[in-house]
Amino acid sequence: MMFPLNAFNKSNVSSRTRALVAACVASLIFSAAACKSDYPASGQQRLAGDGGAARQVKVARVAEIPVGASVAVTGTLAAQDQATLSVKVPGRLGTITVDLGSVVRRGQTVAQVEQQDYKLRVEQTDAALQQARVRLGLTPEGDDDSRVDPEKTGTVRQARAVLEQERENRKRVVALVEQGVVPRAEFDTADANFKVAESKYQDALEEIRNRQGLLAQRRSELAIARQALADTTVVAPFDGIVQEKRASVGEYLAAGAPVVTVVRVNPLRFRGEVPEREAASVRAGQPVRVTVEGDARLYAGRIVRLSPTINQQNRVLVVEAEIANPGSLRPGGFAHAEIVTNSGDTAVTVPASAVVTFAGIEKVITVEDGKAREKPVTTGRRADTWTEVLSGVGVGEPVVVDPGNLQSGQAVNVVE
Repeated sequence: MMFPLNAFNKSNVSSRTRALVAACVASLIFSAAACKSDYPASGQQRLAGDGGAARQVKVARVAEIPVGASVAVTGTLAAQDQATLSVKVPGRLGTITVDLGSVVRRGQTVAQVEQQDYKLRVEQTDAALQQARVRLGLTPEGDDDSRVDPEKTGTVRQARAVLEQERENRKRVVALVEQGVVPRAEFDTADANFKVAESKYQDALEEIRNRQGLLAQRRSELAIARQALADTTVVAPFDGIVQEKRASVGEYLAAGAPVVTVVRVNPLRFRGEVPEREAASVRAGQPVRVTVEGDARLYAGRIVRLSPTINQQNRVLVVEAEIANPGSLRPGGFAHAEIVTNSGDTAVTVPASAVVTFAGIEKVITVEDGKAREKPVTTGRRADTWTEVLSGVGVGEPVVVDPGNLQSGQAVNVVE
């Protein structure tokens, strides 16, 4: 069968055109399918198998914080209290139970000087006290010193008996002299003996009072010896952490020698400098939001102290705030703070680095049952460290900080 040449050429061109169109359509369908997924191919491959290693992530809780007009300041975190614990009595250091970084509680024994010498001193002064009690006519043991009546002691009773005898003898001699039975010289002798007995009675009273004073002295010496024995133990004055260990076991320490330095780290002091032009708006009691280097979390606090003067050299007002420390903050660190001068309303916020934007959609990644889960959110006001979330997550939910290329459904391991 014969066809015209021009008809053959038209049929051949039409076939090539149809093939070209089909190839283009197939390419477009493949491209559309590739663009449909929100994740790269490597991410989809990870989702296909859940048996991969869990990724370590840091999370922060969605928090409701006061927002409004604020003053940004920089400053330093300082310990609430710092104390260098020293020995009150000299001696050789017998034990030390803490070291750098050790957590101590108020009243906990930190170190102890060898006690043998001080125990012997207590025994010595206790024996002297018992001796003083016996000289007053008391039993060796007891604390009834205040009930001692000098008139009832043996020494005073003896002197009083002699005095009464001489008094009666003097009366008798006076009567005999008046009757002319005995000469006047007898009266002089009796009168002298009475005066001597009266002086001895006064001496006896003074002796008993002296013994009472000596007993009080011995009791004070015993109390001092016992206190010295107690002072061989060094205890922590407050809850804190050991910043520095300054003595070792076996070292002889003089009175006042330092042993350890303890700091109280909760709450912390934030000390910052407010420019003079903004100092009028800062008052005690205003809330403070603090951030530190390398930590995306916000730490809440409150202004508690303000300097009464403006520094004349750099024209700033020094302020102090108390910051609750969950354990991650350290004294001496550099910190940024926002002093809320006009609190206004509150806002539900997340760290600014927790919000991810993809194709115009904002989202955060939460952690549920050990896996990452994306949640679209609607954001509002923004600051350097936080972003307001109007919807999508609730207060207290954990959101991943700096998620990077973390994919929904990927296994995660939360680290502090």
